[in-house]
Amino acid sequence: MGRISIAYIHEGKWPPGSVDIHIIQKSLRKAVFVAILLIPFACIFLSLKEISATLILWRFQLSGLLVILLLLLWNPVHKESVIIMPAFGVQLETHYTSGRIIRRFIPAGEILKPVLLECVTPVTCYWSLSLLVRGKEELVLVFKELHPPMKMLLPIWKALCASIDNKEGPDTCGEGEGG
Repeated sequence: MGRISIAYIHEGKWPPGSVDIHIIQKSLRKAVFVAILLIPFACIFLSLKEISATLILWRFQLSGLLVILLLLLWNPVHKESVIIMPAFGVQLETHYTSGRIIRRFIPAGEILKPVLLECVTPVTCYWSLSLLVRGKEELVLVFKELHPPMKMLLPIWKALCASIDNKEGPDTCGEGEGG
């Protein structure tokens, strides 16, 4: 099937320094397009019997809908966003295709440092953005479900570094960590 593409959106409608929103959104257009084209043709070619044109059209529609449902059930997250409010903290949001939204708020005083990490599994390797939070034993993942590439994580990491109140600036925040 097609690869799910990820888009990065940076919203800066508010006055500088007040709110900074970063959105990572997945697009199923390419995957759905390829699935809708390939699956019905496979069904037609696998059936060696002579079939009517209406049955072929129904197979196209039903197999396309089945593929779209499988894609949505396989990874139901539509987008994840980071809302940086320097005076207050960071709000992490996960938006599901069902319409459900999960929000997590981390106060600014609890964030020690944003960290870029390279995650290696037996199957793949990807970059992850995490927050080192006071009082928590584990790192808080900014993007739990979607794994955006480094070029999308870097501006978010710099904005997080600029928002935390420490002596390091965004150019030196965590230098030497994560590669």
